[in-house]
Amino acid sequence: MTQENFNHELLRFLHASPTPFHCVQNLVTALEETGFTLLAEEDAWHLERGGRYMVTRGDSTFCAFIVGDDDPDSASLRIVGAHTDSPCLHVKPEPDIDRQSCRQLAVEIYGGALLGPWFDRDLSIAGRVSYRDAHGGVSSVLINFQKPVAVIPSLAIHLDREANARREINAQQHVVPVLSLAAEDEEFSFGDALREQIEEEYGKLDIDLLLDFDLCLYDCQAPAIVGLADEFICSARLDNLLSCYTGLKSLENASPGGATCLLVCHDHEEVGSTSASGAQSPFLADVIARLFPERETRQRAVQRSLMISADNAHAVHPNYADKHDPNHRPVIGGGPVIKFNANQRYATSSETAALFRNLCIETGVPVQAMAMRNDMACGSTIGPISAAETGIAVVDVGIPQWAMHSVRETAGVRDAYYLHRVLQAFFAS
Repeated sequence: MTQENFNHELLRFLHASPTPFHCVQNLVTALEETGFTLLAEEDAWHLERGGRYMVTRGDSTFCAFIVGDDDPDSASLRIVGAHTDSPCLHVKPEPDIDRQSCRQLAVEIYGGALLGPWFDRDLSIAGRVSYRDAHGGVSSVLINFQKPVAVIPSLAIHLDREANARREINAQQHVVPVLSLAAEDEEFSFGDALREQIEEEYGKLDIDLLLDFDLCLYDCQAPAIVGLADEFICSARLDNLLSCYTGLKSLENASPGGATCLLVCHDHEEVGSTSASGAQSPFLADVIARLFPERETRQRAVQRSLMISADNAHAVHPNYADKHDPNHRPVIGGGPVIKFNANQRYATSSETAALFRNLCIETGVPVQAMAMRNDMACGSTIGPISAAETGIAVVDVGIPQWAMHSVRETAGVRDAYYLHRVLQAFFAS
């Protein structure tokens, strides 16, 4: 696959994955087309050497693996980890707001969202809706309005002359999307709009009652290649759907040796990973236990294994270069970044970094390093959590990007493809 084709498909994946549910659905669909079998956690598994399998949890966490050919005395795992969620505006359970002749939507901030860029954008809504049918059963469907259905208008500068110097955003008061104008003689509820959208996407389902939903708003602007020389990718959710897609393409095209190759994409990383489907759940450990049911074999395999935790890194911003440590300023287009933190906010060790650097040398890919300024706090990833939950050695890496946690982020066209080449080599090692 060429870099151009890789990035073209990346843009399609980003656009088709406005929520973690849609991301997982697209991962499953893509791997079904390449011969992977979908398993269910509640079923018995009958795994064969060389078999290609996948499993989901909660519709928003995903794992796929190719069973290795190694015998128990040399078995190991090659794992790539990422996350399916991104900071967003999550619809509250009782969402209807009617004020100042406007119908609005009550939302909650999910994750560490950069709120300013959400204003004056064409916003749509997507996610999962659960309902009771006429027979008393409970079912769920994914929906995506696709078209713009909401906006969060800024306050005019005439009414806030200090906006460019000092703009305060109150998440409760100011981040309230507008859906429509409210007519005095017309009753409306958000549930009515959901019913209409379900019917538009699925036809007339046997819905007796809408029970609940897990919905978020997203920016309708499509991903794009940007720049005079087409150097940049601009899109929502680059953190971290770019890593999910890169892991997908690397596993999809893998020609593994004896090791078991595995891709895991967790939900809820942006809010701490503490959930039944987050990295702190037993999901990954459960899958590994089913791959290696015998305890001693599993423990030995774990000690021969390596996980690459892929989550984007902060590229040096040309207008804010002082926000970076002078010796650690990753640049867009400069290749994947190894993340270091002495306080274990990243799980990288000198040994795991060395293994990743060696993969980069073997594939002819440039590599960079990142460590935060000593006077600034450091973020984290699923890497340290996964290492603690499984005992597997981890290296934290990611491609460099700007505007992390914005509604529209920027990365380089070369970097995702660089990472893809390294992950392919990793799965083949």
